[in-house]
Amino acid sequence: MNRFRSQKGAALLEAAITVPIILLICVGIFEFGRAYQTWQVLTNAAREGARAAVIQGTTDADVTLRVRNYMQGGALPNYNSATITINHGIPLTGPDTASQVQINYPFQFIVLNPVVRLISRSSTVGAPITMTSSAVMRNES
Repeated sequence: MNRFRSQKGAALLEAAITVPIILLICVGIFEFGRAYQTWQVLTNAAREGARAAVIQGTTDADVTLRVRNYMQGGALPNYNSATITINHGIPLTGPDTASQVQINYPFQFIVLNPVVRLISRSSTVGAPITMTSSAVMRNES
């Protein structure tokens, strides 16, 4: 009977150790999937902005509005906190030029940041990371 009790305690101890690790792995998969989806939205928003930037008569305000609307449609929180940089006249081969749209977006992990702060309060791992995406397109003549 004593041997059965010690095995029961060992199973409880193993479960107490493995369940939080499995939960952390599952949450990590969710968080990195969310980060990848955010990066995809930023990439597509930069492409939309570059498409708008190459059209003659389009202002930087029009390009910025298109990028922010795409980010809002992609359900990015704090899409207004993104920094959008627009460069016109980038030289290409020959007489052609291009326009570039670059987006810097502060991405915040929802669950992993607080978990890291529980382990190490002075760590900078819990701070938002800056995701960057850019697109370059040839200007219309």
